[in-house]
Amino acid sequence: MSLQGFEQSQFSYEGKTCPVFRRGNGPGVVIIHEIPGITPQVECFANIVADSGFSVVMPNLFGTPGKKISAGYLGEQFLRACISKEFSVLAAGEASPITDYLRALCRHTNQQLGGSGVGVVGMCLTGNFALSLFADDSVMAPVLSQPSLPFGITKKQRSGLHINQADLGRVKQRVAQGEKVMGLRFSADTMCPGVRFKKLKEELGDGFEGIEIDSGFGNDYGIKPLAHSVLTTDLVNEEGHPTYDALQRVLGFFHEKLDGVKEQVV
Repeated sequence: MSLQGFEQSQFSYEGKTCPVFRRGNGPGVVIIHEIPGITPQVECFANIVADSGFSVVMPNLFGTPGKKISAGYLGEQFLRACISKEFSVLAAGEASPITDYLRALCRHTNQQLGGSGVGVVGMCLTGNFALSLFADDSVMAPVLSQPSLPFGITKKQRSGLHINQADLGRVKQRVAQGEKVMGLRFSADTMCPGVRFKKLKEELGDGFEGIEIDSGFGNDYGIKPLAHSVLTTDLVNEEGHPTYDALQRVLGFFHEKLDGVKEQVV
């Protein structure tokens, strides 16, 4: 299935090939979709990024592009990811093997488009991938949206960052040089525990910009406690809503790091 308005190609690295969807002009932003795949909500977010002056590059890692979310589809793709050798869903101190492929895609995108580097957005299952990818110099603007790996079964896993020590060391070097990592989560989201953001702050200091949106009982915007996907399913793209503000900050971050524009103009 194709996505309307997107060019489709393939990218291969070390024996792995995935379809890749691209739309827009300008600096590159690699969007790594959440479970169950490139849903209409993920596609909508990709269009917003492309319409804001960026070349969106979106690999299809699993699922059917454009297919709507359903309980059955969600469960099927969740199980697929859990048993796949490409996703280490319980690993706190190492990244999933598929990040090697995504790192190569980021380098390829940067080589094709030029500029200082690319932006990356990871979501849910792929959220922490953006942190590992930031260890590569081709990535300039990493965004961790509701990073949910490793699954928080133990205390160590709940605060785990899903990155190996060598890559974390490189990330810390880069933030010490003035670079930044951005993270997004809802305050009541148990899939992305608050202690994970505390760990990111502990490791990265002022190099981590964490945005936590109140989803607790009785919050001013009626956000449900089960809200999870800040930029897609649970996004309310209306001025004044905290998810809208988070989206605008992400776009501004991309402009700051990729083309020097300080504020996103809507």
